[in-house]
Amino acid sequence: MNRRHFTQLAGLTGAGLLSSTAGFSRTLQTHEKHRFNLQYAPHLGMFRHHAGSDPIDQLNFMADQGFTAFEDNDMRKREVALQEKMAQTMEQRGLRMGVFVAHEIYWQKPNLASGDLALREEFLDYIQKAIPVAKRVNAKWMTVVPGHIDPRQNMDYQTVHVVESLKQAAALLEPHGLVMVLEPLNFYNHPGLFLSESPQAYQICQAVGSPSCKILFDIYHQQIQEGNLLPNIEKCWDEIGYFQIGDNPGRKEPTTGEINYTNIFKYIHSKGFDGILGMEHGNSRPDKEGEQAVIDAYKKVDQFL
Repeated sequence: MNRRHFTQLAGLTGAGLLSSTAGFSRTLQTHEKHRFNLQYAPHLGMFRHHAGSDPIDQLNFMADQGFTAFEDNDMRKREVALQEKMAQTMEQRGLRMGVFVAHEIYWQKPNLASGDLALREEFLDYIQKAIPVAKRVNAKWMTVVPGHIDPRQNMDYQTVHVVESLKQAAALLEPHGLVMVLEPLNFYNHPGLFLSESPQAYQICQAVGSPSCKILFDIYHQQIQEGNLLPNIEKCWDEIGYFQIGDNPGRKEPTTGEINYTNIFKYIHSKGFDGILGMEHGNSRPDKEGEQAVIDAYKKVDQFL
């Protein structure tokens, strides 16, 4: 556009342009990006009323609110082109990629606990295929759930089967610096699963003995399963690679239930944790105001310094 044309255009729209520019300036001054103390990771759909359905728009909205991480359980199932576009956006906006689920989870039948070699090979194939996904989206962590118990076998035998499968998976991941995080799940929402408690996950990680096998400590699940949250986090600390969040009851944002997330986040921060805390919960209200309530809740419980 030449200078003369620009001057004419400015003359036609001057008042409105000046007003818009002034308003934009005020917005920059009064709406600085919030700085969280920890790296909380929303997921797709959490802010759809604000950002719409497009994943890229949602990522940009998360970054605009001050979030510095993102997680997506279904990332491995997304088209490669979308994975690449999401990765590019995350890099541009300073969002770290959190977990995605690495494999098909069997909720109602034995998997790794059974010792079935065909099921083990299927699991290892999923892990192998998850490696290029992780590299494509700059992920370090991937969620692993060993599946249902085998009621025909003693739990100690099942533990041996799980440990052996995870050792072989860790051998695939170690050369790439990737980490599978084992998620214990509570008995109420997921009855019959092999892995349910943090001491059990700690025992397994110690037995596997690999930097590529750590614990995903889901605070919601462990409040229901075992309580005693801070002491259990402390005892498991060396094997915890990732946290996930949800208040209880209801599995909604912090401040909607009984868990004192301000104290928990303060403790995690005091330990020097530089990883990601996934916001794996629903919104307590299914509307735009409810999405703002989620953002405000995290600002509130994050004010511990």
